[in-house]
Amino acid sequence: MAGRLFGLPFSETEANLVVVPVPWEVTVSYGSGTAAGPEAILQASVQVDLFSIDSPHVWKKGIWFSPLPEALREQSEQFRQKALEHINLLSTGGNGESSLHLPQINAACESLNIYVKNTTAGLLQRGKLVGLLGGDHSTPLGFLRALSERHERFGILHIDAHADLRKAYEGFLYSHASIMYNVMKLPAVSRLVQVGIRDYCEEEVDVMKRSGGRIQTFFDDQLKSRLMEGDTWKAIVREIIGALPDHVYISLDIDGLDPSLGPNTGTPVPGGLSFHQCSYLLQQVRLSGKKIIGFDLVEVSGKSEWDANVGARVLWELCRVMLA
Repeated sequence: MAGRLFGLPFSETEANLVVVPVPWEVTVSYGSGTAAGPEAILQASVQVDLFSIDSPHVWKKGIWFSPLPEALREQSEQFRQKALEHINLLSTGGNGESSLHLPQINAACESLNIYVKNTTAGLLQRGKLVGLLGGDHSTPLGFLRALSERHERFGILHIDAHADLRKAYEGFLYSHASIMYNVMKLPAVSRLVQVGIRDYCEEEVDVMKRSGGRIQTFFDDQLKSRLMEGDTWKAIVREIIGALPDHVYISLDIDGLDPSLGPNTGTPVPGGLSFHQCSYLLQQVRLSGKKIIGFDLVEVSGKSEWDANVGARVLWELCRVMLA
């Protein structure tokens, strides 16, 4: 299935923005279902009304949904089973490094990175704006590699419950929990600004501290304390945007929002942003004059109509700020 995201009648040639689905969830460590997220969001997207007062005709710039790569989803299922066996070995006290599956899984994930990089680089070369729809949070690494070859310097606005700064979590070099650790290896990424983080370990805090200011984290408990003590979301958003450079990539894990909005995501955590807090933040990035060079939306479950409905609306917000 391809093309009619939000029911829009554009072809790839006509569309300014192309959304690339990546149905992959090999390394997820808790709940599954995110590989089915892109198709579920595509189906739910026809329920989204696209008119808005501040940008009523932005949809006319055109959005196209790339064909769902069924072979990729089949590979995801195949290697997911191998990953589960590896995780079970770890949970029973076994030596994960001795797992025969681990080298195969890491090689398959690197093949995915190459596929995503080649796919997105080709679209960028043709002058398209590009967004990625996961799948788990490991999926955008190839896209960010492609962008790093086109932009000398850019920052990432990372909305998430998790810091994702673990090195090779559970032995997986390209774990969903290691995406930002891997991204920080790209010299073009000058700043990582994390928002809503509320589930993290000491190892990740050490990575933040050693970054020399390259990583700036707005922890969720600190955000909530400031709001309870009379600070405004407007003032906080101004600080968040002030920490970003002129070119910005947005990486949005649905579990960065309140779990009532995505209860079936793989690793839900109490707290997080409301839908309107997230939407306001995205709109203010656009209004600040910063250039949005790409985005991803990940970890939306394909098992629930509600999760898909919310995912479709978050995806529209991302498409809207990039096109506008």
